[in-house]
Amino acid sequence: MDSADSVPEGAWTALDRIMAVPLWLYTLFLFLAPSPRPPRTSEKQYTTVLSNGDVSKPQQLPCWYDNHVALKGMAREGKIQRAEAFQVEEGGVFMSLVVPAYNEEERLSGMLEEAVDYLQANYGHHGTKSKSSSNGSLQAAGQEGDPRRGWEIIVVSDGSTDKTVQTALWFARTHQMNKHAAQHGPWNGSLSHGSIPPGSIRVVQLEENRGKGGAVTHGMRHARGTYVVFADADGASKFTDLGKLVMACEKAKDKSGRAVAVGSRAHMVGTEAVVKRSVLRNTLMRLFHLLIRTLTTRRTAEIKDTQCGFKLFTRPSLPYIVPYMHSEGWIFDVEMLMLAESADIPMVEVAIGWKEVLGSKLNVIYDSLGMALGLATLRFGWGFGLYRTD
Repeated sequence: MDSADSVPEGAWTALDRIMAVPLWLYTLFLFLAPSPRPPRTSEKQYTTVLSNGDVSKPQQLPCWYDNHVALKGMAREGKIQRAEAFQVEEGGVFMSLVVPAYNEEERLSGMLEEAVDYLQANYGHHGTKSKSSSNGSLQAAGQEGDPRRGWEIIVVSDGSTDKTVQTALWFARTHQMNKHAAQHGPWNGSLSHGSIPPGSIRVVQLEENRGKGGAVTHGMRHARGTYVVFADADGASKFTDLGKLVMACEKAKDKSGRAVAVGSRAHMVGTEAVVKRSVLRNTLMRLFHLLIRTLTTRRTAEIKDTQCGFKLFTRPSLPYIVPYMHSEGWIFDVEMLMLAESADIPMVEVAIGWKEVLGSKLNVIYDSLGMALGLATLRFGWGFGLYRTD
């Protein structure tokens, strides 16, 4: 008698169901997994303020990412070595700041005030050495082509329906013409810079909201900096701590110049800024951190604060991270760190100053559930090798 004849009726049906579980999980993942939409033509352009104070016509954004994609195509065809596709061109400025902004007309000016004050003081072409570079003395400060000089701010309006775009351009105009009034952020720092160079602030408009992660990734694709940092539009992170991130990256970067510095608020647990939060928000925060430690890869799980909106990347690290981003919502920070880990890019956590700022777009319950689902989806895709990084 055939062995199959001895199997009780219905047993094979149960086995089929068990074998079908991976297929169902894969199908569910494909349904839930984020799929970033390609940028539209207008989104690959920017406006800025000209030297005469007029707003420019839309201009084409430089894009190292498009060049990277083209080089990867050549590598697949065997025309070049794969490693050559990851050699990004040198930065045109020392520091690029990417600011994702969704309906931030009320808070954006204060954040830009502190950022511009620091960037111009440390990276402006005014003949002083960089104060936040561990080896800035290697170059003659202010010299033409000095890689430690020059900065840009890319404000990415994420489908804003208020006056975020007009606010950013107004800020640029008044600060270029040196007719600005003090617009202090939450740190109430003093202003020391004069007028800023024309075109330093570039404004990109996404036609519809993509999420914070989508806006950050879009901005980073077009950044010209030797270093690229993103910061929240609310100004909660102390921007003068940027120098600490730069120095940490310079000490940690590998022989290819790759490194990521993660601004961290972990040292502030128990301080007034955190204690004053609601019990619900602090509880959800702790649960989310537990999920991160449980679901993420080893080195990422060691980062005590993955969600602080203040992270710095060396330019050579960008091709290993930005092209492979899937998450466009709040969980995108974790994916960036996991991608950095997968490429064996050094990561260092740096304590920064931080304050709670009113006007947050975060819905504590809804977004916490979304972040938990996003983290689970990310881990599933990562664990099953569905998120390719080649």
